[in-house]
Formats: sequence, C-alpha cells, structure tokens
Amino acid sequence: MDDRQVDRSLLARPAREAVAELVEREGARILGLGLKLCGNRADAEDLVQETFLQAFRKWDQFEGRSSPSSWLYTIAARVCQRRHRRRAGEPARMESLDELLPSGELKVAQVPSLEDSAFDARLRQELGSIVDRSLRALPLDFRIPLVLKEIADLSVREIAEVLGVKVATVKTRLHRARLALRKELVATLPRQPGPPPDHAREVCLDLLRGKMAALDRGVSFPVPEEELCTRCRSLFDSLDLTVAACRWIHQGTLSDPLRERLRATLRE
Repeated sequence: MDDRQVDRSLLARPAREAVAELVEREGARILGLGLKLCGNRADAEDLVQETFLQAFRKWDQFEGRSSPSSWLYTIAARVCQRRHRRRAGEPARMESLDELLPSGELKVAQVPSLEDSAFDARLRQELGSIVDRSLRALPLDFRIPLVLKEIADLSVREIAEVLGVKVATVKTRLHRARLALRKELVATLPRQPGPPPDHAREVCLDLLRGKMAALDRGVSFPVPEEELCTRCRSLFDSLDLTVAACRWIHQGTLSDPLRERLRATLRE
C-alpha cells in the first residue's frame, strides 16, 4: 500500500481515530521538528500537543492532496510562529551574505569526505551536535525554512505555502541559513593555507548561486569539481557536509507521559 492509499484510508475514518494513528506514525517527527524550532523540550512538547489538537479540529479540511506529514508540518510551523517570543541570547538580526562568505580568509577548511571510511558514527554525532546548536541559535524566520527543507524534506514551494511568503524569500533565507550553519561547522575543522582564487569574485558568486539552487532542488551540482577553484571546492564541500549534518541530528522520541497527554487531548 503506497502513501496515497494510506492517506485515502485515513480520510474515510473518524477524526479522533485518524489523528490518533497519526500520533503514532508522525508524533516523533513532529517532536523532532519542535525541538529544533522551540529550543527546549517543554515548549516542543506543548507544540506537539497543540499541533495534533489543531489537526483534530481541522480534520475535515484535510483533503489528502499532500501527505499527512506535510500537513502536520504546516500546522506545527504556524503554531510555532504564533507562539514565538524571541529568547534571551537569540540574535536580533541575521548576518549579511558578505559576512557569511569566507571571502578574504587566508586559510581554507579541510573538509572530511562523506565517502571516507574514517567518517565514523562518532564524528557524525559530533558534527550533528554542532549543527544542532547552531540551528537553534538562528533567528526563527531563518530557522523554520531550514528545518522544513533539510530535516522535514519539504520542497521550496511547499515551504513558501506553509509560511505564506514568496518562493524567492524562502530561497534567500535558506541560502543565508545554510551559510550561517556552515560558518559554525567550519570553525571546528582543521585549516590549511589556501592559494589565491582562480576566478574573479563574480564568477565564484555565480557558482555559489548555482550550488545553492542545486541544494534547493536536492540534486547534485553539475559543474565538474576540477573546474572549481580550491576555495570554491572547500566552500561547496563544507555546504554538503552542513546539509548532511542536518540529517544526522537526533530526532525526538515520544515519551509515555507525552503520548498519554496526546491521547487524553483527543479523548476530551
């Protein structure tokens, strides 16, 4: 049975029964999303509870045109936006593109290959933890699109619909958010002296735009690696590592008390 058939079967069931099944199927993912968006478990659990309560109340509005998980992510993101208050220590602004790019740095990062057999589970965990901390420090307007894209695996167009903004706005926020996380990740990697750029700055920026567009679509970048200068290659490798590390972040696990709270909410 494929996802579309599962969705159709859910549509035919009473709201309480269908949403109870979604709690079991999607609850851990929504909690994982909440942990990234809210920054602490208590707020994340409140977000989960409100998300499934809204899903129950709006069940007759779910037409099965998207997967239940995408629909729940939409509800959760909007709940988060509505409830959000800037936390102590959360930056009031996002760094500009020029501030986030490694232009002018004398050294380039030595990025471990994702294909390297030495790239073990412990290193993945360490890098995932760095990205997790950095993600939680992003301003919410940049954090939500990145979480929905790299962790929830929504398309750019779906994210634009969830947030009620233009596709171009989503892309801009995604690009700066990726670069912000990459900057924090690279700070922990060894560096080596880098040669001067082989290309003019505008050529490197054009290549970066192409790389970001490929990441937006979830496809490989078509420019052969040998055509990239050393600095662009290091930048692109570190972006790939950053995106991969987003997927290594530990997802949430529904505790028995939270599962019971959700069941009680549906019963009531």
